[in-house]
Amino acid sequence: MTVRMKIIAATIGVVIFISILELVRRRKLREEYSWLWLITGMSIVVLALWYDLLAGISRYIGGVWPSSVLFFFGLIFLLLISLYQSVKISRLTDQVQELSQELAIRQVKVQDERGPVNVYRE
Repeated sequence: MTVRMKIIAATIGVVIFISILELVRRRKLREEYSWLWLITGMSIVVLALWYDLLAGISRYIGGVWPSSVLFFFGLIFLLLISLYQSVKISRLTDQVQELSQELAIRQVKVQDERGPVNVYRE
């Protein structure tokens, strides 16, 4: 890996890291989700500056090129993020349904307590 590539990769990792911190500071991203992205940014910086580590991992798992191993791990990371978000969305969908049903039941109870509503007011 050339020095230029290392500088670019490390810069990208630092920009990701700073961007995540800024999103958390502005409350656009919850702390709960920020840790995974912060670890990702830090991993990019570490692998960019310590290329021998990436080459060693590539040799260990039988990868031909370190860059292909990096893309493979990136793909696995994105699949895990997608799975996690799908689980969260499913849970939130169930909660919205339960809350909607509870609200409808409470509205019916309130309406029954008030009695019939006269829609033709004089």
